[in-house]
Amino acid sequence: MPGRIRQEDIIAVRERSPIADVIGEYLQLRPAGGGNLKGLCPFHAERTPSFNVTPGKELYHCFSCGEGGDVIKFVMQLESLQFSEAIERLAARAGVELRYEAGGYVPGQETGQRRRLIEAHRHAQEFYVERLHSDSARIAHAFLAERGFSLADADRFGVGYSPAAWDELTRHLRARGFTEDELTKAGLSRRTSRGGLIDMFRGRLMWPIRDLPGETIAFGARKLNPEDDPKYLNTPETPVFKKSQVLYGADLAKREIAKRRQAVIVEGYTDVMACHLSGVETAVATCGTSFGEEHVKVLRRLIMDTDASAGEVIFTFDGDAAGQKAALRAFSLEEKFVTQTFVAVQPDGLDPCDLRLKHGEAAVRDLVARRVPLFDFAIKAVLARHNLDTREGQFAAIDEAAPIIMRIKDQAKWKRYAVDLDKWIGFNDERYILDRVRRAAGAVRAARGTANRSGARTPAPAADRQRPANASQRETGGPYDRGDPVLRVEREALKLAVQWPALTGPEFDALGAVAFSVPAHAAVFGLVAACGGVGSAGRARDWAAALLDAAPDDRARAFVTELAVEPLQVAAEPDEKYADVILARVGELAVGREIAALKTRLQRMNPEEDQAGYGRMFGDLVTLEQRRKWLLERATGA
Repeated sequence: MPGRIRQEDIIAVRERSPIADVIGEYLQLRPAGGGNLKGLCPFHAERTPSFNVTPGKELYHCFSCGEGGDVIKFVMQLESLQFSEAIERLAARAGVELRYEAGGYVPGQETGQRRRLIEAHRHAQEFYVERLHSDSARIAHAFLAERGFSLADADRFGVGYSPAAWDELTRHLRARGFTEDELTKAGLSRRTSRGGLIDMFRGRLMWPIRDLPGETIAFGARKLNPEDDPKYLNTPETPVFKKSQVLYGADLAKREIAKRRQAVIVEGYTDVMACHLSGVETAVATCGTSFGEEHVKVLRRLIMDTDASAGEVIFTFDGDAAGQKAALRAFSLEEKFVTQTFVAVQPDGLDPCDLRLKHGEAAVRDLVARRVPLFDFAIKAVLARHNLDTREGQFAAIDEAAPIIMRIKDQAKWKRYAVDLDKWIGFNDERYILDRVRRAAGAVRAARGTANRSGARTPAPAADRQRPANASQRETGGPYDRGDPVLRVEREALKLAVQWPALTGPEFDALGAVAFSVPAHAAVFGLVAACGGVGSAGRARDWAAALLDAAPDDRARAFVTELAVEPLQVAAEPDEKYADVILARVGELAVGREIAALKTRLQRMNPEEDQAGYGRMFGDLVTLEQRRKWLLERATGA
């Protein structure tokens, strides 16, 4: 057996494995200022990205759960690998040939079990692809042609063919040095009742199932002989394949998913192929299991599904009863996403593969374009179970649909859905339906309160979590709520001042501490002013360091650090126009508070008793209203 990996090879692996590139294969990373990158942490569930990557230092750190380290530790943690296995995986990716102490390097004899199983799958895929191009695979060629796929299409997705012989693949892999134990652990071979070894898959069309970095870890197999069963057969769970954590096609779709902030969930391997070939390159599918929470986690990291997310997840299902059941099961996971969820169902029941075959690629794109919110689909599925021609049926439908509406993340949409529900039912009483929705929400809150009093910890509904802090909380230094829209725009202005001081110009310095509604924000403005204001800032890196040096205590330094590394709420690099809009919005909010305070004072005054004072204050009010109008025009980019 080879011994330890040589230290110089470990160093070479680190140098040829840029941390941003490696981590970027598992989750979407976006610029976070100061050369840092940020994404959703893969080690714990979160709604706001806390996972930071610093390419300059080749380190990662999650500010929420505290996990951190270098690229080797990341692979070890995420893939549950030993140190040597992580090195071997990265070495294979980087093209580094490893050497071992005590006996030297022996090709093909890596110590890591995972690497051996991955190598077995790589050889198996090459074997299957080669067989697909042989004359013995005519039945597979016919199947592909019947579904509108050419051999070139099959090659694009790595599709192959498993011969009908009992042990052709097993003998092929044994000749390449793989042991019986490795082949059974990989799920490529299985033992017969007599103890012999035969192929797991025979006479089937084979789809390689890959992990996010693109290594084959399993196979999905479709029968070609009508007498065979089952119709689909997948690799059993193995040390390298956990079907609840893998999405077929994600390795091909991840770039487009990140770019478009969109994921399309389909039901089968041929549906993924049909979508990609039709231009819907964000399509993925589950691997022999229902869509579940682990799949949600994978997609959220790829989309970067955050509180500020503008992304979408689209489920496509067959129009039959099974498809409706699958859609409602997906609806049960809807609240796990922050982003919008939709469903796309073809009225005639065709899946994407059959739709492309019958109506062409444009029809597949149209199917996705005609998506409807998943809430619409779920509510209408409820209504279909009731007789809406009777008042009793209408009341029952309202009571069942109300809790569904209550689960909508954006509380402002409750009224819209209440109006839609009234229209769909024909009840003609929007106010009653909205009241039922509110009562359903109250029942959930009451149940949550009971659970909390009994010691259970129950998370608040999405609508409650996103409720902004009120003005009195801000003014009295109450809880700091990042979801408060006022605090968010103020925080954005502060981030601009810390990360991009040249964009804010003298406009930021002119705001004054009074423009910020919480002490923490006003303190940062004061710190900026104490350092000479943004007008005196040099390079962004030096400016942030100067602010940190001038911070009065650890708490202030921690807050400035957050502002320095937190991404701005803009997809591209910010420009002067974006900065102007943000600063104008901060100014407009501050003037709005002044106007409200002035109006309150005017209401308390008696114009008869103090005509001069009242007139002066009224003139101030007119001036403030004019300034607010001007700022609003700037804030809207007018």
